[in-house]
Amino acid sequence: MISDPIRSAIESISTADGPYKPTKPLRNFLEIPYDELEELNLAAKTRQLERTPDKDLQKHYLKYLESTKEIKAVTVCFTDIEGRFHTLDYDKKFLLKSHDNLTFDGSSIRGFSVVNESDLRLGIDWGSFRWLPSDIFGPGKVIVFGLILDKDGTPYASDMRGRLKILSDELAKKKMTANIAVECEGFLFAGLNAEQEYNSRDGFVPVHSGGYFNSLPNDPLKLFIDRLAECQRALGFENEKDHPEVAPSQFELNYSYTEALLAADQLQLYKLTARQVAANMGCTASFLPKPIAGINGSGMHTNMSISKEGKNLMYDAKGEDKLSSFGWEFIDRLLNSANEICLVLNPSVNAYRRLDPHFEAPNQIKSSAVDRTSMVRIPLGNDKSARIEVRTVAPDANPYMAFYVLIKTGLEGPMTEKISSEERRTRTRYLPGSIYDAVRHMKGSSMMGSLLGEDVKDKFIERKEAVAERSPKELGSLIKTTEILFHHEVTNQYLWSRF
Repeated sequence: MISDPIRSAIESISTADGPYKPTKPLRNFLEIPYDELEELNLAAKTRQLERTPDKDLQKHYLKYLESTKEIKAVTVCFTDIEGRFHTLDYDKKFLLKSHDNLTFDGSSIRGFSVVNESDLRLGIDWGSFRWLPSDIFGPGKVIVFGLILDKDGTPYASDMRGRLKILSDELAKKKMTANIAVECEGFLFAGLNAEQEYNSRDGFVPVHSGGYFNSLPNDPLKLFIDRLAECQRALGFENEKDHPEVAPSQFELNYSYTEALLAADQLQLYKLTARQVAANMGCTASFLPKPIAGINGSGMHTNMSISKEGKNLMYDAKGEDKLSSFGWEFIDRLLNSANEICLVLNPSVNAYRRLDPHFEAPNQIKSSAVDRTSMVRIPLGNDKSARIEVRTVAPDANPYMAFYVLIKTGLEGPMTEKISSEERRTRTRYLPGSIYDAVRHMKGSSMMGSLLGEDVKDKFIERKEAVAERSPKELGSLIKTTEILFHHEVTNQYLWSRF
């Protein structure tokens, strides 16, 4: 807002033709209508899925940035080892000159470098280039995902996005694709920064008291869902459906299957956009697994299939539940390693509150076509849609690490025992009941050391132990203040140091 004295001073500036009047807006930054955004982003998504060579993508987008004067900055984003999303804006002119020599201080990112070897490089994955809704992200900006590189330019081992990209590229060489779609639930709470200001005495305040599919068209929750769906559509997510979930003020928005790396990128954008849309309404979008005791928590059901040369390897019209032997072996490997991979899929103290059988929690290490308390469900499907649904994944999991571990385990995990059809459905084994048990299982897992590398495994466990030590050992029935304030997606330097 320009104050009256300053406005008067501007208006008093005279030229030979009289008082100065701008001939065009002072800021002429890029703002694209939503229908055009969708077309641009779907085209970019197609280039990425068709695996256009990196050098061609770089040339294409650098030329676009150079020729489009209305773009002021490029948002480059990455994800730390725990799954927290980080963004930084580079001035466009600077990026055009220095895109191949970007560095940052890795010691300031939890779980990355140590102080005495802190410099890391930030490469750009040009295939992830997207145009942003200007009313949410600000005008004149585009976004691209980064790849963390070590000082010598090699992929940084703790960058799970880079690890997932390498895995996707390896599968592509075998003409295989890992396809994933997630059903990520969340809550909408009253007030800005509701998580950072949480206390166990007052708890969270839901903005909506309805339930499953139950909301008036102009309820705050429905307005939030509608606004988020508009943004997703513009970002090229290819929306399917959205609705209030079972718990009061809970939401879920679904979008189409896609390749694993792109699915993880879209999930990070989904959560970022949800948080900003909520903030614009004076609210907080939360992806804590169990923010309120006594009602359903939030999950991130992960639907997976593997295809080769366009054929769905999970499907067999004559197989049990129309799943192929390949599909059943994939499931058996996941079930055999369930305890070892649990910490990756449920990486917070709060996540283990969700694994409660009273609320349809998928805490049983078994598979079923009907029982929703099973770790793995087999939805109805045909040759195109046949898939498995891993229901035990929490919405606060690092999606790159979770997808990487699920794909690698399903394809290459140990078959320590052959599980019979009856055992898959009926035997009762349970996932860890606390983060301490999950840490113990991962620590003792040679498979996880081989899969992630011992250094990355140890870094991840160290972060999880640090959070656990800041929280009460017994969960109890009260959502504790510390388990929220020290959660990896909530805490910051100030909150962390208050312990």
